Amino acid sequence: MKLVADESVDRQIVDRLRQEGHTVWYVAEMDHGIDDESVLGAANSEEAILLTTDKDFGELVYRRRLVNPGVILVRLAGVPAEAKAEVVAKAIKLHSAEFEHSFAVISHAAVRIRHHKF
Repeated sequence: MKLVADESVDRQIVDRLRQEGHTVWYVAEMDHGIDDESVLGAANSEEAILLTTDKDFGELVYRRRLVNPGVILVRLAGVPAEAKAEVVAKAIKLHSAEFEHSFAVISHAAVRIRHHKF
């Protein structure tokens, strides 16, 4: 899977996904501090799913109708970074085919996936 990880995503998650063979462009390594629209633009240009912890991307995708191949919002506050990496990697392994053209939320309780044509 191709992913663009927003700089809000823990490095441990990025490293884990790379170890599992995913292509991950990490904003913190590319252009630290770029705005959300530019991050979304990078995901669009790479035809990659955006991985983030920032709820603002929901507004960009839904209210402003900015196109994106998909968004995965990680909502695991209070969970150690290594454990987050495990949860995210497992969710991606189980649901990778469902993440395209969707807005997904990975939380403590579940993985919620809402399909849309953005």
